Amino acid sequence: MKKNQQAVWSLFGLFLLAPFLALAQPTAPPTTSQYTLEQCLQFALQNQPLLRQARIDEEANEATIRIGLAGWLPQVNLNATGQHYFQLPYTVFPNAEGVNVPRQIGLRNTSTIGIGATQAIYNNDVQLALRSARPSRQFYQQNSTNVRINVVSDVSKAFYDVLLSQRQLDVLSEDIVRLQRSLKDAKARYDVGIVDKIDYKQAEISLNNSIVARKQAVEAIKAKSAYLKELMGLAGAQPLALQYDTLRLTQDAVVDTAVALDAANRIEIQQLQTQKVLQQAQISYYRWGFLPALSAFGNYNSVFQNNNFGDLYSQRFPSSYAGLQLSLPIFQGGRRLQNLRRERLTDQRLDQDIVATRNRINTEFEQALATYKGYYADYLIGQRNLALSKEVYSVVDLQYREGIKTYLDVIVAQTTLRTAQLNYYSALFQVLSSKVDLLRAQGSLPVAY
Repeated sequence: MKKNQQAVWSLFGLFLLAPFLALAQPTAPPTTSQYTLEQCLQFALQNQPLLRQARIDEEANEATIRIGLAGWLPQVNLNATGQHYFQLPYTVFPNAEGVNVPRQIGLRNTSTIGIGATQAIYNNDVQLALRSARPSRQFYQQNSTNVRINVVSDVSKAFYDVLLSQRQLDVLSEDIVRLQRSLKDAKARYDVGIVDKIDYKQAEISLNNSIVARKQAVEAIKAKSAYLKELMGLAGAQPLALQYDTLRLTQDAVVDTAVALDAANRIEIQQLQTQKVLQQAQISYYRWGFLPALSAFGNYNSVFQNNNFGDLYSQRFPSSYAGLQLSLPIFQGGRRLQNLRRERLTDQRLDQDIVATRNRINTEFEQALATYKGYYADYLIGQRNLALSKEVYSVVDLQYREGIKTYLDVIVAQTTLRTAQLNYYSALFQVLSSKVDLLRAQGSLPVAY
């Protein structure tokens, strides 16, 4: 029974520590051999160096905030001094006759140990730190959000770019199989004297062109995969294989284009508005800069004096005091007013930045919307053309085998089919990429995975 209780408590302890142990472990690549888009994004949001830098910036800013707020807490210092007089200082005292006579006073060895404390009651500098703390945190959090948006956008488009090259490779591989079969048939017909050598020579030319195109696609996949791994923060030596569902991709290509643009959803506007709050704190700092700084202070000192160094600390002479200190700026040469004017001008400039950013966001949205609609129309036409080209190729190939059509017609049908396949997949992935740009322009791109 005792062993069972120990086992239960051990499991309970592991259960409590599991979240902390999980946080302590570095993020590893997915255990599966293939990455979905969601897995790529999850890995990138944990391991992308730019995002890690943004999190470090947040922590550094938090330290800066606490440094500024530390001014509101008591400042305590311990001071110790020790000195030896080779010649005692002179002080002039009047004697009994009223004549001033210089006399040496004091002891040759003196040491003072004291502790002093100050407490700010009102100070414009620490007041600025208090006003800026919350918007400063918000600004760095928004900066991290902006980096997350960039990572999600770039990784998604790079993912679709790799998939496009892979689908192009599949199309070219299928085309090579068809051309090899056509070359074999054309050569057989030439050998038995049915056709001349032009047919199989044309087939060989088309086959060679497709082989070169496939080689280019293979190399393009390597380069684009390396770029995707860079965006994900994945080490170059680690393999990267992508997993996707064609049906889901076609479903994801659709987006509601009737949604109106709200510039307030864009992180750029939110960052500028936060900068406005920080700027208002700076304006208040100089506006109220004429107010005095008030602080309380207290000191406790222990003085040790003796002509014999060995007996210096044998007797202590304590003293203590407390008080208030008021510091009032009277004339600064107009520096405060000029600083105030500069900060107000900076605030007006931020207003113009917001106007310009809103105009730029509207332009980005209209361009992204137009691009998406154009690619989506191309995608629908490409889908239709692909079905038609498959049907045409099947009929022409059958008619060629029956001797109705020439081999030139077969080559044209094969080329049309390959072009239709490449155009279809190119349009599909262009639609998906333009959808990412459109969602980003709307400020609705999801960044939580």
